[in-house]
Amino acid sequence: MRKIFYSVFLLIVSFSMIIAQTPKVKTGIEVLRDRHFDILKGKRVGLITNPTGVDKELKSTVDILFEAPEVKLVALYGPEHGVRGDFSAGEKVKTYKDPATQLPVYSLYGKTQKPTAEMLKDIDVLVYDIQDNGCRSYTYISTMGVAMEAAAENNKEFVVLDRPNPLTGEKVEGNLVEDGFISFVSQFKIPYVYGLTCGELAKMLNEEAMLSKGVKCKLTVVPMEGWERSMTFEQTGLPWVPASPHVPHKDASEYYVATGVLGELGVISEGVGYTVPFEIFAADWIDQKKLADKMNALNIEGVKFRPLTFKPYYGTWAKKDLHGVQIHIFDMKKVNLLSLQYLFLQVNNELYPNKNPFKLAKKDRIKFFDQVAGTSKVRELFSKNMKYDDIKDFLNKDIEAFREKSKKYFMY
Repeated sequence: MRKIFYSVFLLIVSFSMIIAQTPKVKTGIEVLRDRHFDILKGKRVGLITNPTGVDKELKSTVDILFEAPEVKLVALYGPEHGVRGDFSAGEKVKTYKDPATQLPVYSLYGKTQKPTAEMLKDIDVLVYDIQDNGCRSYTYISTMGVAMEAAAENNKEFVVLDRPNPLTGEKVEGNLVEDGFISFVSQFKIPYVYGLTCGELAKMLNEEAMLSKGVKCKLTVVPMEGWERSMTFEQTGLPWVPASPHVPHKDASEYYVATGVLGELGVISEGVGYTVPFEIFAADWIDQKKLADKMNALNIEGVKFRPLTFKPYYGTWAKKDLHGVQIHIFDMKKVNLLSLQYLFLQVNNELYPNKNPFKLAKKDRIKFFDQVAGTSKVRELFSKNMKYDDIKDFLNKDIEAFREKSKKYFMY
């Protein structure tokens, strides 16, 4: 009897482990495969992707489409970091041949960021499959948008294979981009954290005349199955492939929002060059314990700050002793992520009023900061008193209106 009980127990445990390991979410590429690639049959296909374009078994969308007898894949298009992830952040991508398939790979992060008519002449449909991080300044959605424009201008179909937003479909933070600050890190007039999947965002860009000159492409979004707006990436059960070299794990998108804008100044280390990119506020003048105590005294719900000293391995501060705090986000849903860098600036000014990063930064870095912020007003308002409360209303002013407008494009 004891042996039977033990055997049943083992079966239950094994079955539970199998269930736990099965992803709850099917991504667009898996749904399309289940449909036997119906919308691509008889068409010449071009694919915009990178290493994050994989199925639950980590097989590349490039290889899935290339091997599918129903699909004629004829060209690949590489955004920042390239189709197979062979290029570093900011490194220009050249046109080349993919070694595995021998297909041409046209660069969308080099001399041109938008597919040209020459690049599109041999295809009928352009497919987009990239895991986004839910943040406006991350360049993949810019690539998606300008590629949609090119599809419209060249009479090509455009297909988005949808994927989860790792910041959930509920979190929205930050002001809209203003005229004069449109750039590849703020390509569209959306909040910094926009709470949409890439498929939903594509529908919004298309229908709200947000593409250049108000063009519209013939758009199809292949939806996920099983995704819910409240889901963190952990809850999807999907494997995380580094979205870029400095976004290595499933929680990295949260930290990218928390420190990335400040990092553009090139004065405060956000951890790039060390083992925890985007998880740090540090500089050589900081007393790490004092900073940690002051940051923790703010009692920000869902986050704690740990003092640390470290030497970056590469980058601006390579092999220099830096002191600061590591950010530990325990509950992303309770934290206004964008606020953390401004609260740090406030505390840094209280401790070190002569170490104002806006005054220490070079002019080109100030310009880039404003482009990422989508405006110069955040910097100008904040610089008056170095207080987060002075910009809080400005950062939040567009959120409710955007929420209301974006609801029309919800697919989940």
